[in-house]
Amino acid sequence: MTPERRRTRERAILHIIDTQEIRSQIELVAALAREGISTTQTTLSRDFRRLGIVKRADAGGPRYHRPGRDTSPPCPQRMLAATLSELALDVGLGNALFAIRTLSGCANAVAISIDEADLDGVLATVAGDDTILVLCRDAKTRSRLVDELRSLAEL
Repeated sequence: MTPERRRTRERAILHIIDTQEIRSQIELVAALAREGISTTQTTLSRDFRRLGIVKRADAGGPRYHRPGRDTSPPCPQRMLAATLSELALDVGLGNALFAIRTLSGCANAVAISIDEADLDGVLATVAGDDTILVLCRDAKTRSRLVDELRSLAEL
């Protein structure tokens, strides 16, 4: 991609978010396509970081805004806020976690089974190759789940 094409796309992005209520990257990809500019969400994410575009609450819900008159690079907190508002579904609090060891290459399958079982008190699972971390709501839940899973696994 040439620098001129990037500058043209970035000018179009700024114009669109100034004149339309764009609430998602998909909407922006479509708006750019109507302007004859083809791009991907990945490219938009990079453009947003470079341009300092953020997503802020408005009367009709969150939408994209260009940065204020401040020309300094976007601060990490603002970038984090924009990323979370676009991609995060929930932020949960947990006080306890435990690990499950599996056969090599099997952690993901076990973690998916735990997630799909929708066990009460499980906030999240993180799977590696042969280990799963299970984040629980609290220590009492952790103890109950460890006992329950050990029983199911006949360990």
